[in-house]
Amino acid sequence: MPLMRTLCNALVASAALFLPALSIANGFEPGEELPGGDTTIGDDGRNAFSHPAANLSVDRQTPFFIGNSFFKKNWVEAPASTTGRDGLGPHFITRSCAGCHALDGRGAPPLTKDGLSTEQPVGLLFRLSIPAKPGEAIGRDGVVPEPTYGTQFNNAAVSGVTAEGKVTIEYVEQPGTFADGTPYSLRKPVYRLHDLAYGPMNPGVLVSPRIAPVVIGLGLLEAIPADDLRTIAKRQADDGRGVSGRLNHVWDAGLQDWTVGRFGWKANVGTVLHQTAGAFLGDMGITSHLFPAEECTPAQTDCLARQHQEARWRKGRGEPAVDIDDRALERTVFYTTTLAVPARPDARDPQVLVGKRIFHEAQCASCHVPRHVTGEVPGYPELSKQTIYPYTDLLLHDMGEGLADDRPDFEADGREWRTPPLWGIGRIKTVNGHTYFLHDGRARNLMEAILWHGGEAEAARSKVIGLSKSERDALVRFLESL
Repeated sequence: MPLMRTLCNALVASAALFLPALSIANGFEPGEELPGGDTTIGDDGRNAFSHPAANLSVDRQTPFFIGNSFFKKNWVEAPASTTGRDGLGPHFITRSCAGCHALDGRGAPPLTKDGLSTEQPVGLLFRLSIPAKPGEAIGRDGVVPEPTYGTQFNNAAVSGVTAEGKVTIEYVEQPGTFADGTPYSLRKPVYRLHDLAYGPMNPGVLVSPRIAPVVIGLGLLEAIPADDLRTIAKRQADDGRGVSGRLNHVWDAGLQDWTVGRFGWKANVGTVLHQTAGAFLGDMGITSHLFPAEECTPAQTDCLARQHQEARWRKGRGEPAVDIDDRALERTVFYTTTLAVPARPDARDPQVLVGKRIFHEAQCASCHVPRHVTGEVPGYPELSKQTIYPYTDLLLHDMGEGLADDRPDFEADGREWRTPPLWGIGRIKTVNGHTYFLHDGRARNLMEAILWHGGEAEAARSKVIGLSKSERDALVRFLESL
């Protein structure tokens, strides 16, 4: 590493959590053009999210590309001649990880006509639960599952099993006006789960839509020291500006312990390993040693019968009892852990720097904290001691009634969401061909996403409402540069 880069990193590392926000807001900050530190790659095209970390050695790239194949190839029903990739279902929403995370990017809600969805969602899933009774422990699931349909609604199934049902989304336009008189409109989604195969849901069912996020930089996010996140939470509380994020504490199947939540829209997952294995099970019905049983509730007799039938097939063929073996799971986790973040070629652009200043003045950086320094990561020297710019604090924040799903998840309540990382957000249109944002894809562009902010972000939203058109354009231009 060049001497100048080394010195810059050392200075940044020592000041990362303590510099006032505006001290870095008035111009280009050396290093911010490389948001993933030494792992950053330089690709602005459709494959911008699909590269290994730039500092991953050639021999370390072999497990990366093996993991890539498990991430992107379709799984099939068992039994099949493709024994290494069979075991799909019984219930599922997609046949591959890439089915939701196309090109390792962001999912999208279904297409609509006249404000009504015209197809079943794939990159948008629906979490289910019911309210806990007074004094009832939520346990390691973080929620109380809906008795008939479990913790996730699956609208597809293998042969001989009935899909749980269908989803319809209707959007209602909500008009508004900027301070300068420019009109805007936000679309509010209304969700309906219908054609339910196993009978009615519990009348108190809680439903939370979750869009598939981009997969880049996950290993770097896991490498941010938990104490640094606690420091940020304390600083927010001490500032007295109405922003006060907090950590979620979650059960991790890999650690077999409680840990700090970092991933998922409500920070309900602690590690990349748990996230990956959990998605295999929840989205595709692929079991692993971490999650060895399908989520077939007692009411789903066809699902249970299929699960028992598949177990007999595997035993008869002398195969492992689970669908994905440890080696394949490890390779997939290695892949998702070492996916690179693309560079920011426009970080010095004058309009981008104006937008950066506005971003900080509006206090957006209070939650979307720009800079972090990773700790030592056992087994991953490439991710260790990197100065990164993910624009997140990984904390839970009350985002107001407009975005509330009213569904708790571990310690997160029904109005709280984790601050999503912003790195790569300007590449989603190129990679995935859309600009649908927020936890359920309701926002059709970045400005709509901002205007949905409420709760702790209400002051920031009000600031944006008062901006001139040129200032709004600069703010969006800055976000698109990330």
